[in-house]
Amino acid sequence: MIQFRIDEARCTQCGECAVDCPAGVISMADYPTITNEEGCYRCQHCLAVCPTGAVSILGRAPEASIQLTGNLPDPAGLELLIKGRRSIRRYRDEDVSPALIDELLNIACYAPTGVNAEAVLFTVVKQRAVMNVLREEVMAQLVTLKDAGKLPAGFVAQYIGFAVKAWQEEGKDIIFRGAPHLLITSAPKDAPCPAQDTLIALTTFQLLAHARGVGTVWDGMFMMALALLPDLAARLGIPENHLVGYAMAFGEPAVEYHRTVQRGPARVNVVR
Repeated sequence: MIQFRIDEARCTQCGECAVDCPAGVISMADYPTITNEEGCYRCQHCLAVCPTGAVSILGRAPEASIQLTGNLPDPAGLELLIKGRRSIRRYRDEDVSPALIDELLNIACYAPTGVNAEAVLFTVVKQRAVMNVLREEVMAQLVTLKDAGKLPAGFVAQYIGFAVKAWQEEGKDIIFRGAPHLLITSAPKDAPCPAQDTLIALTTFQLLAHARGVGTVWDGMFMMALALLPDLAARLGIPENHLVGYAMAFGEPAVEYHRTVQRGPARVNVVR
C-alpha cells in the first residue's frame, strides 16, 4: 500500500501533483486520487510539489520535509565546493565520528537512481581498527599473488606490483592511502541501471563529505585488488548478485589545500 492521502482542508485542487506525476497514476476528480498503485514509482514528487502540504504518501507527513524556499545553498558556495574539492591521499590516524558517517550516508541515499530503484547498498568500514585488519588481509593476499607470479600482465600488474613493493619495502599503503575508512557502493545487477546509480551515490557522498571537512579519494587501486581477489567482495558482505560500482577511501585529512586549481574551459560538443 502506498498510503496516498489528501488533506482536503489544505488542498486547493491546483492539480500540480497529477500533472507532475512521472508515472501518470494520479487523476483529478474533486481531489487527487491514485488510479494505479502498482504503477507508482514511489518518488514522492506529489508530496514535494504540493504548495500547501496537502499530500501524504508512503506514510510520509509533509511537515517532516524541509522547505526549499529560502533554504537552498548559495550558488557561489556550491561552486567553491566543486572547484575546491581535492583527492585526499594523506589522512590522520583517527576515526571519523560514527554519527557523522551515518549522517553522510543517510543524506547520500537521496541521490537519484534509475526508475527510482533506491537499491544502492553502502558497504562501509566505520572503524579504523577494522580498516587496519582489512588492509593487512588485502596486502597479504596481493603479496602472495605477486610472489607466485599470478598478477595479470599489463597496467594492473604494474600498479599492483608497485603497491606491493612499497608495502613490503617501506610499509607504505598505496592501495588505501592509509585512510581509516572505506566506502563501496553496489546495487543488484538486475536493477535498471546499477552502475550509474552507484557512481551517482558515491559522487553525492563525496561532495557532502568535503562540505563537512572529511577527505575522500576514488580508490581505483582497491578496485584492481577487488578484481584480483575473488573472495574479497564476500568478505566485505557484498551480496553475490550485486554489481560493485566503485570504492572510496575517506577520513580526516592530514593535508590542507588553500585555493582552487584552474581548469577549463569545458570541452563542449554543440549539436546543431
